[in-house]
Amino acid sequence: MKYLVIALLMLSPFAHAEKIAAFTSDGCSAFPDGTLQENDLWLACCTSHDIAYWQGGTSRQRLAADNQLKQCVAAVGKPNIAALMLKGVRIGGSPYIPTSFRWGYGWDFFRGYQALTVDEKEQIKAMGIKLNKEIQSEE
Repeated sequence: MKYLVIALLMLSPFAHAEKIAAFTSDGCSAFPDGTLQENDLWLACCTSHDIAYWQGGTSRQRLAADNQLKQCVAAVGKPNIAALMLKGVRIGGSPYIPTSFRWGYGWDFFRGYQALTVDEKEQIKAMGIKLNKEIQSEE
Protein backbone atom coordinates (compact mmCIF):
# COMPACT_ATOMS: atom_id res chain seq x y z
CA MET A 1 0.00 0.00 0.00
CA LYS A 2 2.78 2.43 0.87
CA TYR A 3 4.33 1.80 -2.58
CA LEU A 4 1.04 2.74 -4.22
CA VAL A 5 0.94 6.01 -2.28
CA ILE A 6 4.55 6.79 -3.19
CA ALA A 7 3.87 6.00 -6.86
CA LEU A 8 0.80 8.25 -6.90
CA LEU A 9 2.73 11.08 -5.28
CA MET A 10 5.49 10.75 -7.84
CA LEU A 11 3.08 10.72 -10.79
CA SER A 12 0.78 13.52 -9.60
CA PRO A 13 2.81 16.40 -11.10
CA PHE A 14 2.49 14.77 -14.53
CA ALA A 15 -1.27 14.36 -14.23
CA HIS A 16 -1.68 18.13 -14.13
CA ALA A 17 0.59 19.05 -17.03
CA GLU A 18 -0.55 22.39 -18.31
CA LYS A 19 -1.85 22.64 -21.86
CA ILE A 20 -1.55 25.78 -23.95
CA ALA A 21 -4.69 27.21 -25.53
CA ALA A 22 -4.94 27.58 -29.29
CA PHE A 23 -3.18 30.67 -30.60
CA THR A 24 -5.31 33.78 -31.01
CA SER A 25 -4.34 37.30 -31.95
CA ASP A 26 -6.21 40.56 -31.55
CA GLY A 27 -3.78 42.43 -33.76
CA CYS A 28 -2.27 45.35 -31.89
CA SER A 29 -4.72 44.96 -28.96
CA ALA A 30 -5.95 48.41 -27.91
CA PHE A 31 -3.59 50.14 -30.35
CA PRO A 32 -4.28 50.79 -34.07
CA ASP A 33 -2.90 48.21 -36.52
CA GLY A 34 -1.57 50.97 -38.77
CA THR A 35 -2.10 54.53 -39.96
CA LEU A 36 -5.25 56.04 -41.45
CA GLN A 37 -3.68 55.70 -44.89
CA GLU A 38 -2.29 52.18 -44.35
CA ASN A 39 -4.55 50.65 -41.73
CA ASP A 40 -2.51 47.44 -41.30
CA LEU A 41 0.98 48.90 -41.72
CA TRP A 42 2.47 47.26 -38.61
CA LEU A 43 -0.13 44.51 -38.05
CA ALA A 44 2.39 41.79 -38.97
CA CYS A 45 4.70 43.16 -36.25
CA CYS A 46 1.89 42.86 -33.70
CA THR A 47 0.96 39.34 -34.81
CA SER A 48 4.57 38.20 -34.42
CA HIS A 49 4.64 39.89 -31.00
CA ASP A 50 1.39 38.12 -30.07
CA ILE A 51 2.96 34.75 -30.88
CA ALA A 52 5.74 35.51 -28.40
CA TYR A 53 3.26 36.78 -25.79
CA TRP A 54 1.01 33.75 -26.25
CA GLN A 55 3.99 31.45 -25.59
CA GLY A 56 5.28 33.39 -22.59
CA GLY A 57 8.55 32.53 -20.90
CA THR A 58 11.07 34.45 -18.84
CA SER A 59 11.21 38.19 -18.23
CA ARG A 60 14.30 38.37 -20.45
CA GLN A 61 12.35 36.72 -23.27
CA ARG A 62 9.52 39.22 -22.82
CA LEU A 63 11.92 42.15 -23.03
CA ALA A 64 13.42 40.68 -26.20
CA ALA A 65 9.95 40.23 -27.75
CA ASP A 66 9.04 43.81 -26.87
CA ASN A 67 12.26 45.12 -28.40
CA GLN A 68 11.60 43.04 -31.54
CA LEU A 69 8.19 44.72 -31.81
CA LYS A 70 9.83 48.13 -31.54
CA GLN A 71 12.41 47.25 -34.20
CA CYS A 72 9.75 45.88 -36.54
CA VAL A 73 7.50 48.95 -36.31
CA ALA A 74 10.51 51.25 -36.72
CA ALA A 75 11.51 49.26 -39.82
CA VAL A 76 8.19 50.09 -41.51
CA GLY A 77 9.11 53.74 -41.10
CA LYS A 78 7.46 54.65 -37.81
CA PRO A 79 10.16 54.97 -35.12
CA ASN A 80 8.10 57.35 -32.95
CA ILE A 81 5.12 54.97 -33.00
CA ALA A 82 7.53 52.11 -32.22
CA ALA A 83 8.81 53.91 -29.10
CA LEU A 84 5.23 54.57 -27.96
CA MET A 85 4.24 50.94 -28.54
CA LEU A 86 7.24 49.74 -26.55
CA LYS A 87 6.14 51.81 -23.56
CA GLY A 88 2.60 50.48 -23.90
CA VAL A 89 3.53 46.80 -23.99
CA ARG A 90 6.04 47.19 -21.15
CA ILE A 91 3.29 48.65 -18.95
CA GLY A 92 0.23 46.74 -20.15
CA GLY A 93 1.69 43.33 -20.98
CA SER A 94 2.58 42.19 -17.46
CA PRO A 95 1.82 38.52 -16.78
CA TYR A 96 0.32 39.59 -13.45
CA ILE A 97 -2.56 41.57 -14.97
CA PRO A 98 -5.50 39.33 -16.00
CA THR A 99 -5.86 40.53 -19.60
CA SER A 100 -6.29 38.63 -22.84
CA PHE A 101 -2.98 40.10 -24.07
CA ARG A 102 -0.73 39.53 -21.03
CA TRP A 103 2.64 37.79 -21.28
CA GLY A 104 1.94 34.05 -21.47
CA TYR A 105 -1.76 34.47 -22.32
CA GLY A 106 -1.88 31.01 -23.89
CA TRP A 107 -1.44 29.48 -20.44
CA ASP A 108 -3.58 29.72 -17.33
CA PHE A 109 -3.35 32.95 -15.37
CA PHE A 110 -0.76 33.22 -12.54
CA ARG A 111 1.96 31.57 -14.60
CA GLY A 112 4.15 34.67 -14.32
CA TYR A 113 7.65 34.48 -15.79
CA GLN A 114 8.55 30.82 -16.25
CA ALA A 115 10.83 29.23 -18.79
CA LEU A 116 8.97 26.81 -21.01
CA THR A 117 9.51 23.14 -20.29
CA VAL A 118 10.47 20.67 -23.01
CA ASP A 119 6.87 19.37 -23.00
CA GLU A 120 5.47 22.90 -23.37
CA LYS A 121 7.81 23.64 -26.27
CA GLU A 122 6.70 20.41 -27.94
CA GLN A 123 3.03 21.43 -27.55
CA ILE A 124 3.75 24.69 -29.36
CA LYS A 125 5.72 23.00 -32.13
CA ALA A 126 2.94 20.40 -32.56
CA MET A 127 0.57 23.27 -33.35
CA GLY A 128 2.84 24.24 -36.23
CA ILE A 129 3.94 27.46 -34.56
CA LYS A 130 7.59 28.44 -34.38
CA LEU A 131 9.05 29.08 -30.96
CA ASN A 132 9.90 32.64 -30.02
CA LYS A 133 13.49 33.36 -31.17
CA GLU A 134 14.66 33.85 -27.59
CA ILE A 135 13.20 30.48 -26.55
CA GLN A 136 14.84 28.78 -29.54
CA SER A 137 18.24 30.18 -28.55
CA GLU A 138 18.00 28.37 -25.20
CA GLU A 139 17.60 24.93 -26.78
